Amino acid sequence: MQILRLSRFSFSPLSFLRGAKRFLLVATVAATVSAMLSTAAFAVDAFVEGEHYERLPIPVNTADSDTCEVVEVFSYLCIHCYNFDPAITAWAAVQPDNVKFVRAPAIFSADWESLAQAYYTAEALGVSEQVHMPIFNAIHAQQRDLRRPNLLAKVFADEASVSQEDFDQAYNSFSVRSRVQQAKAKGSAYRVTGVPTIIVNGKFRVDGRMAGNNTKMLEVVDYLVAMETETE
Repeated sequence: MQILRLSRFSFSPLSFLRGAKRFLLVATVAATVSAMLSTAAFAVDAFVEGEHYERLPIPVNTADSDTCEVVEVFSYLCIHCYNFDPAITAWAAVQPDNVKFVRAPAIFSADWESLAQAYYTAEALGVSEQVHMPIFNAIHAQQRDLRRPNLLAKVFADEASVSQEDFDQAYNSFSVRSRVQQAKAKGSAYRVTGVPTIIVNGKFRVDGRMAGNNTKMLEVVDYLVAMETETE
């Protein structure tokens, strides 16, 4: 009778444990990498064109092709824009040099046009930072009717020491009125139907309805800005 020799195939508990530990380590690393790739894939696909943002059928030229332009279309008469302003201002403050943030007043009526005129008057006088939030506050917190030029002029005087003469000259100037008309034309090109709306690099439109809410708009904007700056 032939005797089976087991010496070459002897079982070692220590070797088995080492092998099992190595297998578990490899399996754990593989699972971790798989999870990371899945998370990355989810992040890439988190925002879908046509669902979370829309591509403009005709791109709108931006002021500087070397930067990614982010335009907030807003109105001082819009309570949602008033509530959103701290978030968009904080967002804009931490953007790199290759991202340019600008505001553009929306014009849906004569009342909105008068506040667009206020916005460009502030730019013409170089006092945008001093009067931007006070205009919002005067309308929504203090219930003041800034459609009336004399009450608007008082905000400019109180917040930026602008004289009545300087205010009137800028407010009624051809250049300010021309910029108001340009803003109206751009709003049409952007196909804006409500505010706040954000336009990224003249190509994409995002609003609170598509993003889920106004705050989430900035998450979609971050995604689009990253996409645009990577391709530049």
